[in-house]
Amino acid sequence: MLAIGTLGMFMSAPGQSFSVAAFIDPMLGDLGLQRTDYSIAYLVGGLIGGTLLPGIGILLDRLGARVLLPTLGLLLGCACLWMSSIDSLFGLSVGFTLVRSIGQGAITLSATWLVGEWFESRRGLAMGIVGLGGAVSVMTIPQLNNLLIDEYGWRSAWWGLAVMVWGGLVLPALLLVRDRPEPLGLLPDGRWHDDPAVRGSASSEESATETSEACASGSSVVAGDLSLGQVVRLSSFWKLLAVWSSTAMVGTGLIFHQVSLMAVHDVNRSDALLLLGLQAVVATFCGVVAGLLTDLGYERYLLAVAMVCLSTGTGLMLWMPSPVWALAYAGVLGLQGGIIRTAGTAVWINYYGRTNQGAIRGVAMSAAVIAAACGPLPLALSFDWTGSYAVALILFGVLPLLSAVAVVTARRPE
Repeated sequence: MLAIGTLGMFMSAPGQSFSVAAFIDPMLGDLGLQRTDYSIAYLVGGLIGGTLLPGIGILLDRLGARVLLPTLGLLLGCACLWMSSIDSLFGLSVGFTLVRSIGQGAITLSATWLVGEWFESRRGLAMGIVGLGGAVSVMTIPQLNNLLIDEYGWRSAWWGLAVMVWGGLVLPALLLVRDRPEPLGLLPDGRWHDDPAVRGSASSEESATETSEACASGSSVVAGDLSLGQVVRLSSFWKLLAVWSSTAMVGTGLIFHQVSLMAVHDVNRSDALLLLGLQAVVATFCGVVAGLLTDLGYERYLLAVAMVCLSTGTGLMLWMPSPVWALAYAGVLGLQGGIIRTAGTAVWINYYGRTNQGAIRGVAMSAAVIAAACGPLPLALSFDWTGSYAVALILFGVLPLLSAVAVVTARRPE
């Protein structure tokens, strides 16, 4: 299940901003669109796609990833084929709606949902390992896209992504995915019901029984788990959501315009895409460490650090003394990304339980997708109207700091 979750994170790439970034300039030139037009299409697609994710989360809790993950993989490949055929702003908006809601939203949600069901005491470490799929995707997919675009054109590159998703995700998910450990006679973290540690603790045995019955029936609520209605009334939910939304808006804006932003500081297109790979390398190592710290209960502090890193990276993009400082920029954003992929994913289940994690994270993911859709537009407007990204970058630098102050006070419900 850990391998499938990692694979799902990797295969979500066609809907992720780092993948789309390689297509922007070739598509702008071919379709005759302005940068703002392209960002508006991205915004429309994200807004529509984001509204679908709460429903996907509820379906996950009811049907499980065994049904949804291969189905979503099939649909994402079809969405890539649509992107290869577009010739208008309307078609681009429809395409972004499909790839963002399915790839960046639903497949990511399904992959992490699966791991959340199969791990408990080592959930943070497991999420750190799953984050490796996303990190490797950042390292490789932009370069693959760039190679395919240079050799065969951007339309054929989208075809290549479709084939990759169909071949790499659909069949493994069909054959291997099992939604929860309890119906198989197991407990999370690979434990058996007759494990000595489980038999030796009455409370653990009672909790295991409740969890097994709830997950097997699909309708009961595990003791201590919260419903979506209860969660949205907690201040901690909105503080965590501020982190996700800030990450989505600022991080997506920076990655979406990575090539153009770096060109301002005399960094060429190839090197700008390579920097995404450096971010992923840093995120790989930091994500595992962040996962271990998450298992110790330091989620809110890690998320505050991530927000400070995001603000620092934005500041570097605004006041970069020389091109070599782009390495520092990639480093701090890699640290931020590694924390978000682990602590930022595990915190929802750690705080609110497994029973309704799909519904709760579906709402959170919806907000993140909508925020991500809004991210590229301020930068595009700032550049098209003033000839500089400075105004939007200042705004993007302040927003994560406000989220850092909020999240450090977000305590786990008793």
